[in-house]
Formats: sequence, structure tokens, C-alpha cells
Amino acid sequence: MPQPNSIVIFEYLNDLHNPFNMKFLIVFVALFALALAAPSADVQTLRSESEVGPESYKYALETSDGTNKVEEGHLTNVGSENEAIAVKGSFSFVADDGQTYTVNYIADENGFQPSGAHLPVAPEA
Repeated sequence: MPQPNSIVIFEYLNDLHNPFNMKFLIVFVALFALALAAPSADVQTLRSESEVGPESYKYALETSDGTNKVEEGHLTNVGSENEAIAVKGSFSFVADDGQTYTVNYIADENGFQPSGAHLPVAPEA
């Protein structure tokens, strides 16, 4: 049998047409997500480099928890109607199972194209 307090909370949240209830729910979910996504307090940045130019950039980041990220991008078709940015990079992290996973990627006019030993590969057509 439900506790009386749980019935009150359920009835309160059940009326989501009430703007106050909807705002409360959105704020609660957002704060809960932020709390779950908060980085560990003991992770430190070991290396951080960046170079930004008018038509290109590159950066590298390494943290004490084993996370690494390297990326570079440059403008393509400069000055044309089809001007775009092409990005190439990789990131790696240590998962909860203790294994290091690495993802290499390209992002350009053909979309985001990741590759990694742990990622499935589409069959040949």
C-alpha cells in the first residue's frame, strides 16, 4: 500500500498542465542531470594546448583520469558558397571496466564518421 506522502507527490506531479508543476519538473530533471554529469573533483588537467587561426584550429587535452582529446579543423572551399569546416580528431577514455577506448573521427561534408576497435562496422553493400 502506498505511503500517504507518495500519493500527495504523485497527485502533485500528475497535473503537468499546471505551468508551475511543469517548470518544477524541468528544473528538477536538469539539476539531477547536472549532478550525475559532474566531473570527479580529483581529475586534473595534465596538458592543454590550443592554436586558433583565422581558417584553422587545433587543440589537445590530457587529464589525470586517462582522458585524451586531440582535434584539428580547417575551412574548406574558402570564400565560396559551399564554405565549410572539416574536422579530424580522436579521443580516448578509461571506462568503468578499466579498459581504454579510443575513437578516431572525421567530420566534414560527408557527416560525422567515427571509427574505433570497439565500434561496430557496417557490412559492405
